[in-house]
Amino acid sequence: MISTELASALRKAGLTWHPKSGDRFQLDEPEFDADVFTVSEMTVEPRDYPTGKILSFNGTTEWALDSVAQDDALWLPREDQLREMLRATFRGLRRLADTHEVEIELGGRRLVFSHPEPADAYALALLELLRGLE
Repeated sequence: MISTELASALRKAGLTWHPKSGDRFQLDEPEFDADVFTVSEMTVEPRDYPTGKILSFNGTTEWALDSVAQDDALWLPREDQLREMLRATFRGLRRLADTHEVEIELGGRRLVFSHPEPADAYALALLELLRGLE
């Protein structure tokens, strides 16, 4: 799973989230630092209101929460979502002895991003792509 630090950096770089079933997220509250939630019609459902989107907790699964604003949730994109967002820039993923390398092509240059976790290697590449679009 992608690290909180990289998820936060992606959000700051402009990555937008349109919650769908199966998406994972954390709350920007210290008491929930270790908790990861999953959007699911059964437990956490995105709802649109004129004031913005909220994530509504259904039933007694999360008894302490009724709902939270989407802005208070940090999306933790999955590896497949990160790869999809790289689109045509993605050139490959290589597994080495102790790291994973994601290669993209950006502006005619081949760039390689390494991390022990493949999702974080994808996140580093996407972060570079987002920064290049600024």
